[in-house]
Amino acid sequence: MSNIAKAFENGKAFIPFITCGDPDLETTGNIVREMVKNGASLIELGIPFSDPTAEGPVIQEANIRALSGGVTTDKIFDFVKELRKDIRTPFVFMTYANVVFSYGTEKFLTKCEEVGIDGIILPDVPFEEKEDFAPACRAHNIDFISMIAPTSEQRIEMIAKEAEGFIYIVSSLGVTGVRSEIKTDIAAITAAVRKHTKTPCAIGFGISTPEQAAKMAALSDGAIVGSAIVKLAAKYGKDAAPHIGEYVGQMTAALK
Repeated sequence: MSNIAKAFENGKAFIPFITCGDPDLETTGNIVREMVKNGASLIELGIPFSDPTAEGPVIQEANIRALSGGVTTDKIFDFVKELRKDIRTPFVFMTYANVVFSYGTEKFLTKCEEVGIDGIILPDVPFEEKEDFAPACRAHNIDFISMIAPTSEQRIEMIAKEAEGFIYIVSSLGVTGVRSEIKTDIAAITAAVRKHTKTPCAIGFGISTPEQAAKMAALSDGAIVGSAIVKLAAKYGKDAAPHIGEYVGQMTAALK
């Protein structure tokens, strides 16, 4: 069983996201430890990129802060290696194809395997182009996480049948960000996914409150939250870890 599969073994999974290096890697490390302590099932670690096309203003600004602070992909690999000395929670990198290409795909995935990354999400790589990455990921025991959006429709079957790790269901059209209401027919999407795969699916984009998380998790296998957490990192800076830990605790409790 993959490490990612274990995240979905004990009921609904809560999956928080954080941008590595916002405001610095030491703070990110403190945040990750608080997330683990408060019940995070799997953690998405964002590698900052100068043009994150799937992100709304909150995460875009976090990317800018992290890059301005001198964070690099190599520093993030070293950071993950340090975390892995005592943390077993599954880690997934969320970044963009250009970050991987410019580093060198084979070199990047070799490093991922070495430091203990379990999966990778590249939101700018459509299903039809995943063969640029997926075989190399498999060779290094890394799950290439597929995304299914409200517009996927006739493509859901083919995406679901080849899914690895978990499926990231995008709740809403547009970029990441907090939404007051999620109007997409998520139940229909998850039902379509489950017709074709036993791979767990979690819902992200727009979730910010315990009520929203519980509602989305009831329709799927878990909830993913990014912007609401990154907002707390922006608000509290170097002191953000306990505030984010408390928030993650509230969200995990809502899912139970």
